[in-house]
Amino acid sequence: MKKNILTLAVGSLLVVSAFQSCKPKNSSNAVSGDAAAKTYVAPGKYDEMYNFVSGGFSGQMSCYGLPSGRLLRVIPVFAVDPEKGYGYSEETKPMLNTSHGFIPWDDLHHVQLSKTNGDADGRWVFANANNTPRLARIDLKTFRTAEIIELPNSAGNHSSPFLTENTEYVVAGTRFSVPSDNANGDVPINTYKQNFKGYLSFVGIGKEGQMDIAFQLECPGVNFDLSRAGKGKSHGWFFFSCYNTEQANTLLEVNASQKDKDFIMAVNWKKAEEYVKAGKGKKMPVKYAHNVYNESNHTATSEIRTEVLVLDTKELADICYMMPCPKSPHGCDVDPTGEYIVGSGKLAALIPVFSFDKMQKAIADKSFDGQYEGIPVLKYESVLYGEVKKPGLGPLHTEFDAKGNAYTSFFVSSEVVKWNIKDLKVLDRVPTFYSVGHLCVVGGDCRNPTGKYLIAYNKITKDRYLPTGPELAQSAQLFDISGDKMQMILDFPTIGEPHYAQAILADGIRKNQIKFFKIEDNKHPYVTKGEAESKVVREGNKVHVYMTCVRSHFAPDNIEGIKLGDEVYFHVTNLEQDWDVPHGFAMKGAINAELLIMPGETQTLKWVPDRVGISPFYCTDFCSALHQEMQGYVRVSPASSNVPIAFSLGTNLPKDEAAATK
Repeated sequence: MKKNILTLAVGSLLVVSAFQSCKPKNSSNAVSGDAAAKTYVAPGKYDEMYNFVSGGFSGQMSCYGLPSGRLLRVIPVFAVDPEKGYGYSEETKPMLNTSHGFIPWDDLHHVQLSKTNGDADGRWVFANANNTPRLARIDLKTFRTAEIIELPNSAGNHSSPFLTENTEYVVAGTRFSVPSDNANGDVPINTYKQNFKGYLSFVGIGKEGQMDIAFQLECPGVNFDLSRAGKGKSHGWFFFSCYNTEQANTLLEVNASQKDKDFIMAVNWKKAEEYVKAGKGKKMPVKYAHNVYNESNHTATSEIRTEVLVLDTKELADICYMMPCPKSPHGCDVDPTGEYIVGSGKLAALIPVFSFDKMQKAIADKSFDGQYEGIPVLKYESVLYGEVKKPGLGPLHTEFDAKGNAYTSFFVSSEVVKWNIKDLKVLDRVPTFYSVGHLCVVGGDCRNPTGKYLIAYNKITKDRYLPTGPELAQSAQLFDISGDKMQMILDFPTIGEPHYAQAILADGIRKNQIKFFKIEDNKHPYVTKGEAESKVVREGNKVHVYMTCVRSHFAPDNIEGIKLGDEVYFHVTNLEQDWDVPHGFAMKGAINAELLIMPGETQTLKWVPDRVGISPFYCTDFCSALHQEMQGYVRVSPASSNVPIAFSLGTNLPKDEAAATK
């Protein structure tokens, strides 16, 4: 039996290799002559839409304009970024704190825009950290990471972030089931079935976006993959794809692909809320970090929390139900009406479509096919609406337009397939270049999709761009879906490895954006609101430099009295009160990075000098015609020196020959 399975696996790999090494048919004319007109955005004109794209192993998120494909911004989330000083400045370091300590990297796979009444509202975009489980909230007023919360009892936070239709919760499932945080984890790995659990985290979202773990569900030890919340009639439910229901712990490509069907888990989160209110949850000791960036004082804080509320799905059997789904499902998507749930089994030759109404009836009728670790398994035929037959090879992910159509990515056959939700008939198919993973329809997970564009995010780009050594550029491809037939109109490189993305009409974000911070509202503890307030203060071996910057000088720009062994903190306030006039600050010998300070903001660079001498500093962000002149000097003396603290702007300090020779 195992030999047959291995033979099948090798055969599948050969098929995949064949598809990846060959161009799809008609690739030479895949982009027609009118594509340039459809994607052209004239100089000085704005794009119609923002496209937020996960950066995969870069730990960042990128923002592109559509339809031009122009890169507008890279947003650091779980990775340090020297361009913006994120994770290097004293104010932003706490954002990357975890229960394991400071972690300056992660693997960002998925993004999701906040919603009101089931549609994207442009307030925030959420992101997941796959490696050290975390969720992040990016504030779209500033395009900066505002909050990060770590997820206890989790390992491999791939299955997130997924939002309810009014952003009541952002939900995350563990990819790797492991023993819970408060259990003895020193157990043999082959006791997986006895000791490993999967957790779903329901993180509540406050009116201002603040995140707090409301409760967790303890579930069987499976791998959770992707999810979507119900909408409309199915609001109050979540649907998670599950694989490795075999509960294998080694060679999963074989041992986790043996069953004909895995599951989509349907979760009644409204019922879970009732159990929480009834006191059915159990408080579990854990340890996780919660990090928040405050735009009032321009400073992040990190708090370690030590408790989480857990509901056991074995004990509370009417929270979760299993719907059989062929085979090794990846995508799990809900159509705009909330009636149809689409599963995408990576190894299946069809696409199953489930009915929410039929699921409700099956639960009421107890149309069960046994249990899976205490969770009722619904009969496949009782919940199935129908199957899309022979749609392609390797279905992964589905999104929807406003016309009753679905679009599914096919990794193995390198294509996107359009099909009708009601009659399950294939309407169109187009090649991608190559091995498409996720796709994004504008508003494709909403109650009222915008449609118009579809973007495919591809894993391989052989022969699409100028070669760049062993690794080639990552790829996104833009399709016009406004007509009956899909038309590829653009492809463009992306940062990192693009996984999932979301797009929104630009006006939904632009109206609320911050252009600069009002200096009078700056509540940073080391703010300097005018050059007259600039100073240098010694506190033991710590030296605080209260500094301002404005086009085109720092105040002060000459500093003396710094000694070896000192820790110097440059608290730099940007006095500009105009849009798009940041200043940079870099210090010779600093082992972290530069600062990038927005107008009206204060940021801090820590510098520990390692040698006696003169160390210059300068502005790193080109700000004016006299940008090159925006510089200064720090004199560092021996630890035994008695050179006093002195600072100036525009005035040469008195010579101190005696002190200089000591």
